[in-house]
Amino acid sequence: MSETTQHSDFHQITLLIREARQRAYAKVNEELVLLYYRIGKVVSERVSEGKWGDKTVDELSGFIQYKIPGIKGFNRRGLYRMRQFYDAYAPSSACVEFWKEQQAHQAETEEAILLNKKVKNSIVSSALTQFENADKQHIAFMSSVLTRLSWTQHLMILSKTKTQEEKIFYLLTAINEKLSVRELERQLNSGIFERTVTSNLKVGNIQKTIPDGIFKDPYIFEFLDLPELHSESDLERALIVNLRKFILEIGKDFTYMGNQYRIQVGNKDYHTDLLFYHRGLQCLVLFELKIEEFKPEFLGKLNFYLEALDRNVKRANENPSIGVLLCKGKDTEVVEYALARNVSPALIADYETRLIDKKILRKKLHELAENLKIPDDD
Repeated sequence: MSETTQHSDFHQITLLIREARQRAYAKVNEELVLLYYRIGKVVSERVSEGKWGDKTVDELSGFIQYKIPGIKGFNRRGLYRMRQFYDAYAPSSACVEFWKEQQAHQAETEEAILLNKKVKNSIVSSALTQFENADKQHIAFMSSVLTRLSWTQHLMILSKTKTQEEKIFYLLTAINEKLSVRELERQLNSGIFERTVTSNLKVGNIQKTIPDGIFKDPYIFEFLDLPELHSESDLERALIVNLRKFILEIGKDFTYMGNQYRIQVGNKDYHTDLLFYHRGLQCLVLFELKIEEFKPEFLGKLNFYLEALDRNVKRANENPSIGVLLCKGKDTEVVEYALARNVSPALIADYETRLIDKKILRKKLHELAENLKIPDDD
């Protein structure tokens, strides 16, 4: 056996080990999440019925510690967290109903069709089929959402969100983006839900089929630790040094292709700022950086780069390139005028180098909700 073949076999075995460990971890996590859900169900029902009070829950905690010495997480606080977990995602809860509405709304998408097939065929783990009186949609919710996250992630979402829309948003974001606990905490602290919902993103000539939430406004780069006065080169270098965190902010479907990406037009070389490829949109995405307020002339250069990318870099099976101008502020009316006759797929967004106060974001969200209310008939 050659050394190359042997090395390949060794690599395959280590891959099998990693995959088995991952499956084992997922199974253990599923059992833990379902255990806490079941315990929360009992506590919630007994307390709601008036059969248990705070003293009873304390006695239960002591009983568990007596029967299973050294076990952690089952003190009074932990038991009430399990109750909160069950109440948030019980079959008739607002969160589950909201999730069902989302699934119905997306029923024509490939993902939803696959989920519906899963529900109809009842292809779920044996642990989930043990739930009494659980409808298939709720089992699907638990299988495809709840058991996909760790208990720590669940506690984080429960403690830092208020509405069912927020909870479902962060549950699905954590799953789709494969967020670690630390990454999820960062997204919660940076108010990605509020920023996505209240986004004032200015878009020009972009397909309406692009899903909401792929692009944001504003983007938050608090991890750069840049001074208030910085150059475009400083911003670009800092983003490259913190590339992993930058991709977390813009979305993990973005694949980095390079900075100062060289494109040749005629006899001259031009260099773009940050070039990415988006797997979902199947197109190149160019981020151009500006440390000042948006000016209409910025679009001319961006359009030139996008045309060059489409002619010289884009592949035949890919969609037209998209450009994102990241500016330090923008006048909404100026942006609207500038984009009115723009032919290239372009977006104008703000960026901030400090976290925005969550109170401000929640206030904007509340104002948006108030503006969207349908006035009562006279």
